[in-house]
Amino acid sequence: MLGGIFAVHFELQAPEMLFRSKPLQWKCDSFDILLFQRPQTMAFAIEEINRDQSLLPNITLGYRILDNCMNLQVSLRAAVSLIAGQGDTVNDNNCTGPPPVVAVIGEPLSSYSIAVARLLGLFSVPQVSYCASSPLLSNKREFPSFFRTVPSEAFQVIPKIIQYFGWTWVGAIGSDDDYGVYALKSFSEEHKKFGCIAFSEAINVNDKSNLKRAVKVVQQSSAKVIVVFLTKLDASTLINEIAHQNITGKQWIASDSWSAFAALASNENFKYFGGTIGVTARRGVIPGLEQYLLQAKPDYDQNNNLLKQFWEKIFGCKFNINDTATKYTMENSKECTGLEDLKSTKTEYSDVSQLRATYNVYKAVYAVAQALHNLNNCEHGKGPFEGNTCADITSVKPWQLLHYLKETNFTVHLGERVTFDENGDALPVFDIVNWQQTPDKMVISKTIGVFDQFTSSGQQLVINKDDIFWNFNSGTAPESVCSKSCQPGSRKAHRKGEPTCCFDCLPCADGEISSHLDSTECFICPPDSWSNQKRNKCILKEVEFLSYDDAMGITLTTTTLLGVCSSVVVLAIFIYFRNTPVVKANNSELSFLLLVSLTLCFLCSLCFIGEPTHWSCRLRHVAFGISFVLSISCILVKTIVVIMAFKATKPGKSVMKWFGATQQRGTVFFFTFIQALICIIWLTTAPPFPNKNTKYQNAKIIFECDIGSVAGFSCLLGYIGLLACISFLLAFIARSLPDTFNEAKFITFSMLIFCAVWITFIPAYISSPGKHTVAVEIFAILASSFGLLFAIFVPKCYIILLRPERNTKKALMGKDIAKNK
Repeated sequence: MLGGIFAVHFELQAPEMLFRSKPLQWKCDSFDILLFQRPQTMAFAIEEINRDQSLLPNITLGYRILDNCMNLQVSLRAAVSLIAGQGDTVNDNNCTGPPPVVAVIGEPLSSYSIAVARLLGLFSVPQVSYCASSPLLSNKREFPSFFRTVPSEAFQVIPKIIQYFGWTWVGAIGSDDDYGVYALKSFSEEHKKFGCIAFSEAINVNDKSNLKRAVKVVQQSSAKVIVVFLTKLDASTLINEIAHQNITGKQWIASDSWSAFAALASNENFKYFGGTIGVTARRGVIPGLEQYLLQAKPDYDQNNNLLKQFWEKIFGCKFNINDTATKYTMENSKECTGLEDLKSTKTEYSDVSQLRATYNVYKAVYAVAQALHNLNNCEHGKGPFEGNTCADITSVKPWQLLHYLKETNFTVHLGERVTFDENGDALPVFDIVNWQQTPDKMVISKTIGVFDQFTSSGQQLVINKDDIFWNFNSGTAPESVCSKSCQPGSRKAHRKGEPTCCFDCLPCADGEISSHLDSTECFICPPDSWSNQKRNKCILKEVEFLSYDDAMGITLTTTTLLGVCSSVVVLAIFIYFRNTPVVKANNSELSFLLLVSLTLCFLCSLCFIGEPTHWSCRLRHVAFGISFVLSISCILVKTIVVIMAFKATKPGKSVMKWFGATQQRGTVFFFTFIQALICIIWLTTAPPFPNKNTKYQNAKIIFECDIGSVAGFSCLLGYIGLLACISFLLAFIARSLPDTFNEAKFITFSMLIFCAVWITFIPAYISSPGKHTVAVEIFAILASSFGLLFAIFVPKCYIILLRPERNTKKALMGKDIAKNK
């Protein structure tokens, strides 16, 4: 005999316990047609096994099936009744022969199975559940005789589904019992590995205030995804309350205990629970089951009233309607004849397209039968028990069957393997279902994927996204996050006092990047790189220097060449008219040398343009320093010559013989040599060098010439400034000398321009960034060079070319002017 505990009714009416007489039987209400398919499948499987001569030959299986009425007390009473027998009294004859049942198929609910398994475990009676999936039941120390043909939820398929869709902010609801509390705890631990729990509520649906409080939490939560660990009955109550509160816009995730009952979302409930995603046992096919179900006939045996209640439920009639006990309550009902055509009905009872828990019932019966078959085939002397003995199937003990059940490993008709692991659990294979509505408004659980932990492909979770119905206006998967992912270019900053999934996204600072989603920190770019505009990639910095290709470089180069040409043209004029009084008046040799040095001044500015190199950095400052000192030295000597010529007023006493052409050349060489000496010391100790400067502009590398030694550069400029100041002072003193003879006024004006240019150069040079620093230096060189060239030589060229009548000795001495007067 095999026992069975099934849930067929949903309500229970307990009799009064007066303790004065034997209490009446408990009465169950709310018959469920779909659930009745399961005990019928157990009967079908047993009859099929009895017809199979290859399995348990000469052994006939029987069954005793009880209804738990969705009540724990009734379930425990059913378990006691199965293992103790039907009689109210026990005599010696009851202690011999086989036990009342050798195994129990059921209990379906996890919370009830925990209690029943503890009871049956005391007597080592094997229990094979087809629906209880709580991970608690995998503990063999606590539940040694418990097995199941449904996988354990310990493999946490639901967290994998949630992770697959990227839902990090979810809520969870469970029943306030062993199953629900453990499921919530187990789910929270798994989900927290990659996400956060918005809320976790253990509810008692029979407590209205507790239920409404939980529903209010759901309504106020920002979580779009809610995971529910409830039985079908409790889930139905929750669904009705959610619909009553009109809470939409939530994606519900159903545990295997209610995910197969898509009819819960029928009619107006589909607005709230359509698109529910659930985890359930694999769908199977049982050949011949539909015909067996449709051949059922009501049984008038008082001990088997489930078929009568089924018949009354499906046809809306009542047996024995004329009985006085039922006439009053059923006066509007028709009487059942037992001849109604069951094949003409189309209900969930006869629907075998979605056999899941029902298929597990089928496998559970076959697992027990296979264990009994192996027990019966034991060879004497090779048995597993003490003394290598075998069990006698005519007086088999439950603990003996338990041994064989642990080693069960067979294949059903369709090729599916049935076995149990060391915890008594089935192979972890689940279907992923989605509640969808057919064109005729019927709600079904459509398979959209599968989870197989031991798949050979390595991909445990496979989901076909195109088959999913999303109950949202967008028609796409919802986004359930406390904070949206931080895009590359930003980092997460956790909000104080909130879960880790709640954070703000702060953009990376300049020069820092983050290249991945949800980066916790930004990384500094290498010195030669900088962050792009999106702050998600380091790009090489732009190397900036004054080149010949950009507009500024072209302009300065053109101006430099113009200055060189002007100097060369003036030099050519002076050479051509070298014998004229204007050229000879103020030491033509110094004028030629001055023009050559000005040409060099113009040309040295070209050393400042282009990519800096070691040689160009050294050459530019040396050329600049020596060429300008040469120019200023020539001007200074010319000024000294003018002053000494006019100070020698006594006849026969010429000071100029002490400061002739040789001394003048020597003075120019001496002043220039000092500058050359400064340059040599500078280049020897700390020469200028090319340097990639990243201090002033973060996004650019300023490729410049580092001066190397500030003291050396300061000495070079300071020496030029010193000579320029002396020249200016001497020229200023000689400004009152006759205009027709000397050029003191022009030298004064030119030195005024020179000093003004270089005084303003200092702040401009310091404040100019990048290549503009070099441009300022070139501008100062060109401006001062043009100032010297134009101020000193343009008046002479004017006389030479446009007023040749003034280019005579008499004109210079002022005699022609006197005659004209």
